Amino acid sequence: MEQNLLKKIISFSKRRGFIFPCSEIYGGFSAVYDYGPYGVELANNIKSAWWKTMVQENENIIGLDSAIFMHPKVWQASGHVAGFSDPLVECKKCHTRIRADHFLEEIGIWADEKMSEIEINKLLDENKDKLKCPKCGENNFSKAKKFNLLVKSNLGNFTSDWDKSPVYLRGETCQGIYVNFKNVLDSTRQKIPFGIAQIGKAFRNEITARQFIFRQREFTQMEMQFFVHPEKAKENYERWKKKRWKFYLDNLKFKEKNLKWHQHKNLVFYAKEAWDIEYNFPFGFKEIEGIHNRGNYDLTQHSKFSQKDLSYRDNKTKKEYIPYIIETSAGLDRTLLAVLTEFYTEEKLEKGKTRIVLKLPKNLAPIKVAVFPLLRNRPELIDKARKIFNSLKPEFMCEFDDNDNIGKRYRRQDEIGTPYCITVDFDTLQDNTVTVRDRDTMQQERIKIEELTDKLHKKLNNN
Repeated sequence: MEQNLLKKIISFSKRRGFIFPCSEIYGGFSAVYDYGPYGVELANNIKSAWWKTMVQENENIIGLDSAIFMHPKVWQASGHVAGFSDPLVECKKCHTRIRADHFLEEIGIWADEKMSEIEINKLLDENKDKLKCPKCGENNFSKAKKFNLLVKSNLGNFTSDWDKSPVYLRGETCQGIYVNFKNVLDSTRQKIPFGIAQIGKAFRNEITARQFIFRQREFTQMEMQFFVHPEKAKENYERWKKKRWKFYLDNLKFKEKNLKWHQHKNLVFYAKEAWDIEYNFPFGFKEIEGIHNRGNYDLTQHSKFSQKDLSYRDNKTKKEYIPYIIETSAGLDRTLLAVLTEFYTEEKLEKGKTRIVLKLPKNLAPIKVAVFPLLRNRPELIDKARKIFNSLKPEFMCEFDDNDNIGKRYRRQDEIGTPYCITVDFDTLQDNTVTVRDRDTMQQERIKIEELTDKLHKKLNNN
């Protein structure tokens, strides 16, 4: 794929109300974006698809919505305060700060953010002649240093010194699951193996924000933490790898050629195994979801720092143990960008015209049905179309449009991915039928108004 596609998607996303630059009237705010009217619907539909497969379809997975602010000791126990960092280099001329591993990656040198400062600096020294500042073009950089990614807040701190008792915006959502492990056990009938799922915001003080919504400072994670007996960890890990791969094929309808596995070789010390599902973005294959065997590190750490026993007692064997955790962690924003990449289509039509159509799976489409009166200056058509629109609105996410000619209205709905457009014309007034147009085939059929709701349900459920 070409970088040109990313430029098209960025332009399209703003023009059609999917994604806006944050605080744009003030010049924007780096690496933060707002979802527009269609973007928020698409995001909600992706979240619903994920929640359905993770929670609704699994008896032993329940949901949680933990707070963004947590006790500071949570982040000490998790290791984020001491070790949640990326390597940073700074141009000595213009003071542009660059994430060192990404800098090396751009010249074809593999580096990992988990590498030590010594390892990163060795790679920088070996390739220093190839490195140029992206802003001023100079080749004069500081040594790489680790930069902590936690975002500090002054919540509850009424002094000018935040360092005395810092509070953090959460760097990941999973810690809220770990600290509620006992609460969930005590308030539900769950027994190991079971999982806790959560969708929520996380925050990271990224050094180099780039590639549109792929890497942001405020983003949404869709995570599930599955608690298992240590001896059952391996088999559960393999099972969840298969299930998560299947989600992208069956639920999001991605082409399998656009997905691949990446195994982490340089694991963090507590991890037993880690694989990423990567998607072929316009800038290449990059992580869309991580599946990790985290061992019992997280619950062990929180037991130690909180002085609360987070072991699990098996009522059958009467034995206690700290469960292992199998984590599936997907980024909503990255998934949404992958969806736009996968289904953004430019089709050549007759007479040299081009049609832009977002060929979304029907379950993801922001608007399911659009209703048009053929002409906007005929009250009888407007009234009839309004009645149909109002009858469909409780059943489907609908849009009413009487602006411009019918062809332009079709094109607008094609671009935002609306599967079906309904046109009310003069025949409607005579025989109580409407024209239903299919987004993908552009074919039209006449359907009786009294049958419209049932037939649309059938069409939309046939994904």
